[in-house]
Amino acid sequence: MVKSPKSGGGNTSGRGQRELRVRVKTAKGRKLSSTLWLERQLNDPYVVRARKEGYRGRAAFKILELDDRYRFLVPGARVVDLGCAPGGWCQVAVQRVNALGEKKGKRVGTVLGVDLQEVEPIAGADIHQLDFLAEGADAQVKAWLGGPAEVVMSDMAAAASGHKGTDHLRIIALCEAAAHFAFDVLEEGGTFVAKVLAGGAEDALQAVLKKNFRSVANVKPPASRADSSEKFVVAMGFRGRRDELDPGEELDDPRFDVQDDPWSAENE
Repeated sequence: MVKSPKSGGGNTSGRGQRELRVRVKTAKGRKLSSTLWLERQLNDPYVVRARKEGYRGRAAFKILELDDRYRFLVPGARVVDLGCAPGGWCQVAVQRVNALGEKKGKRVGTVLGVDLQEVEPIAGADIHQLDFLAEGADAQVKAWLGGPAEVVMSDMAAAASGHKGTDHLRIIALCEAAAHFAFDVLEEGGTFVAKVLAGGAEDALQAVLKKNFRSVANVKPPASRADSSEKFVVAMGFRGRRDELDPGEELDDPRFDVQDDPWSAENE
């Protein structure tokens, strides 16, 4: 059962109406952790907004905020969303790249979503059931797109094991795999955006991204819960796949800096 605390009649204190918090009573057979999760969901403003605005999940606001800051989902762009279920990121990409042609006079983009599981259709997006790690997946994606991608994005997370260190290593490995896939399908100048978990094993991933992109930022958008260890890498300006540095280049060159973006309050 869900209940809200009662509010009085009129508020005449001059401080405005107090925002009410929904509290969830424990139910027989429900674990405390499930009750706390449900209460957090019901009181999460992003969950409420997602419901009102028709997005398939609160994660849609993470890519919205990242794109507001870095502007990679532009009209006409060809976008690949890896592990796209349930589809919130695809929904945002469809709007931003003008995949439905609703912005008159703007280029019309393409949004391609792939996932291991079936995903409910999304207007303006081309959704396929595909393992992006499978042999030939990169060629298949480029064939569906009709050319290389300008953006590859991933909100994927490996199945949780319950062990923080193991989960961190799994998601870093998944992100590295997504990055190498991006190297095969991105055009020069393209962008790679992916979720990672902070935890100390990111050095190899950062080194690979630094070699292959002109700029790399680590960022935690406001829609990312404060108590979550997730953050996002935004790598822009794809150089073309480079497994080795050119002669004379060093990763400690300022050109290869990775920026930690604190997302200051003034920019939220």
